[in-house]
Amino acid sequence: MEILKKMRDEFGKQFGVEAARAYFSPGRVNLIGEHTDYNGGHVFPCAITLGTYALAADREDDISRLYSMNMAEKGVISFSMRELSPDPEKDWANYPMGVVDVLQKAGHGASHGFDILFYGTLPNGAGLSSSASLEVLMAVILNDAFSFGLDMVELVKLSQKAENEFVGVNCGIMDQFAVGMGRKDHAVLLDCSTLEYRYSELALSGYSIVITNTNKKHTLSASAYNERRSQCEHALEELRKARPIKSLGELTREEFDKIAEMITDPVERRRARHAVYENQRTLEAVTALEQHDLEAFGKLMNASHVSLRDDYDVTGTELDTLAELAWKQPGVIGSRMTGAGFGGCTVSIVKDEAIEDFKAQLTAGYTKKIGYAPSFYVANISDGTQKIEA
Repeated sequence: MEILKKMRDEFGKQFGVEAARAYFSPGRVNLIGEHTDYNGGHVFPCAITLGTYALAADREDDISRLYSMNMAEKGVISFSMRELSPDPEKDWANYPMGVVDVLQKAGHGASHGFDILFYGTLPNGAGLSSSASLEVLMAVILNDAFSFGLDMVELVKLSQKAENEFVGVNCGIMDQFAVGMGRKDHAVLLDCSTLEYRYSELALSGYSIVITNTNKKHTLSASAYNERRSQCEHALEELRKARPIKSLGELTREEFDKIAEMITDPVERRRARHAVYENQRTLEAVTALEQHDLEAFGKLMNASHVSLRDDYDVTGTELDTLAELAWKQPGVIGSRMTGAGFGGCTVSIVKDEAIEDFKAQLTAGYTKKIGYAPSFYVANISDGTQKIEA
């Protein structure tokens, strides 16, 4: 494999030894169910073949040296595997450092360090979960090297904890779960309140998933993300005066509409409405897909984007432009923003023979309005994070 050959050459240059093991961790795209994961609702993501590769070799001391071919200007970043704390100077390495830290605190301490070289094929800042891809990858490397015997769901939970507690982004479980638990040609319906899940075959005969990148970077630790979360938490507190619920995801639309007036702030009411309605849309969309009703699935995708734009206010001009252009194109079943928003990507279901025209039309319309071009990726659906042949 060409990528691994380049990585092996670079590994020798950076570390002066040969790599012993190779791993791959996918990115993810969420088909529907956005900002529902931390609200106790359902999500419907799939892992994609774009992702993060790693080569690793054991060291005899407790130092780890990390190098990313995507961030070559940052050089080799070193840290001790003991008593870690976040360090802005170490930049992207805080994600794998966080995983080492949470594993250690959970009783799975590393007895030595590593030399690890990373190479990612995910566009940086596109909202396809490069951070979760890196976190679960590090968890799998450690689990494999030290035979901790942790199953993937446990590794997923610990990876989320690293992002929440070490990196400081209050994300839900979806990204790490999709990355770790992905299955080729399937999406996974996950109940984020119970972690119950089931796989659903993506039978898109004659259609493909096309990811369109706004090429506007988003930063997830932006206060806006944590603000949305706290708005929903406050809305939930107010709703509990009328009904004893653990999360917004427990409510149907009808149940929410009856008690929505309990939420005094109209902005918080809109945020909560999105969480409830989006959760219901997700369940309906999966049923439609399983009944081979792609048209209904597409309409629900479009409605999801509208709700994220109007009620949750996380889209922005770039994402709205892409979605609105996509809705007008022949051969497009549905299109919506995917990920946290504030930039990143849309996901569209497009008839195979219409893909080239879709790209041309969106490029022209988007460039005219925004001033620069978007990028496109036709998504192939991948298995989750795993060791691969070195």
